[in-house]
Amino acid sequence: MVIATQLFAGPHPQPRDIVDLVEAERVTVVGGVPTIWLGVKEICQFGARILHAWGMTETTPIGTVSRLKSYMEIWPEAQQYAVCAKQGYAAVGVDLRLVDEQGCVVPWDGSIMGEIRVRSPWITSGYYHLEAPDRFSADSWFKTGDIATIDPEGYIQIMDRTKDVIKSGGEWISSVDLENTIMAHSRVLEAAVIAVPHPTWVERPLACVVPKPEYCNSLTAADMLAFLRPRVAKFWLPDAVAFLEAVPKTSVGKFDKNVLRERFKDWQPPA
Repeated sequence: MVIATQLFAGPHPQPRDIVDLVEAERVTVVGGVPTIWLGVKEICQFGARILHAWGMTETTPIGTVSRLKSYMEIWPEAQQYAVCAKQGYAAVGVDLRLVDEQGCVVPWDGSIMGEIRVRSPWITSGYYHLEAPDRFSADSWFKTGDIATIDPEGYIQIMDRTKDVIKSGGEWISSVDLENTIMAHSRVLEAAVIAVPHPTWVERPLACVVPKPEYCNSLTAADMLAFLRPRVAKFWLPDAVAFLEAVPKTSVGKFDKNVLRERFKDWQPPA
């Protein structure tokens, strides 16, 4: 739409490739998943403005963008940051709503979680040579599989994927929130949280943590749990912490939790 030059970094760009490309080609806007920026941050620090957005291949690709509304520009910085930390409101031309497990539309209260449903002229209506009726509703809403909340201003906050949310004792635990809290630890580079079976609670969180290289031999599970206790609800505390050299990634750089679930499928809760 803006007649801008577009650069593509190739199928498997590494953080250094991104940094070098931006510098060499004087790139002004870069899109990427969070794991890319975690790697870039370890290489260099710069005054770039981070803009949250949400979308997927099926939404071609942007569904929401997190920008401050005009009257929010006079708000205190902390209040502005809380807004910008969300994934934003629906992009022009996109209809968006959240739906609970019973199919009821979730209120815009910023606390009740529901699955994101979207529709627009450029959102996919099907898959090529693949039947997936569970992803499409009769009234053209696409079922994204992403769990979020939506506040009174229309800003969504991604909480999890339907397949990744942890259901423990009838309560939902957001693996995304737990991962973000873990990665706030100054000695942690990456973290992914998966559900593992539990005989009493059905599922419990297992934290898979990658320490920063200089702390790979000193960071302990006790350190992580002590860090988390004042920051999350008691029932959110992982039953165990597994330390990894790296979290496996998909082809687009997202955490591949399927690989982790396979790796820890025989995991047993601590005695």
